[in-house]
Amino acid sequence: MVATDVSRAYRSGKRAEQARLTGRRVLEAATAVFLDSGFAGATMRAIAVRAGVSVPTVELQFGTKARLLKAAIDVAIAGDDEPLPVLDRSWTRTAVDAPTAQEFLTVVAEVLGSAQQRSAGLVLALFEAASTNAESAELAERMVAQRAATATWIVDQVTRKAPLGEGRTTDEAVDTVWILMDPAVFERLVRRRRWTVERYQRWFAESVGRLLIGDGPEHGRHST
Repeated sequence: MVATDVSRAYRSGKRAEQARLTGRRVLEAATAVFLDSGFAGATMRAIAVRAGVSVPTVELQFGTKARLLKAAIDVAIAGDDEPLPVLDRSWTRTAVDAPTAQEFLTVVAEVLGSAQQRSAGLVLALFEAASTNAESAELAERMVAQRAATATWIVDQVTRKAPLGEGRTTDEAVDTVWILMDPAVFERLVRRRRWTVERYQRWFAESVGRLLIGDGPEHGRHST
């Protein structure tokens, strides 16, 4: 590689890193504005001002307000901006390797509780926007489908460790986990009923265990 190629690669890498740092500032600003003002009250200008950038910069990186909100949700759920799906992260191996269904659910609940704490308000803002904004409606449907996929994975892993209770079907089990994972449930319990996140995590793990498996020895109820 000649000197000019090295210089060009350096400049390209530096620009990419600057763009990533700018994107992080925009997402942090967007998260704050969406949580404060909701989807309807949030403006690209308010987000740009808070991030210390121009509106065109925001639009160039994220496009529309709906897509910016979805990007903020994705980062909030994962906890970082790494392009790695949630179910491909290291915590899933810890969960899968757990010896009992209840221990598996305890790991899942810890990850879920943290993700809900960061993302639930943003997800509800997207759902609210879905009633009046076509793009938000499409993105909301995608999020609902993603939650169903995660619920299916959870049920698959639980049934590898313990059979479903008598009379329970896989479809019913997936729907049960899907509704318990609803961010509105988290918001109502933690924000409205003033539960701690830790209490929500225990409740989620124990509720899924009881509703899917029951109270048999294979459930392996964990102590509180």
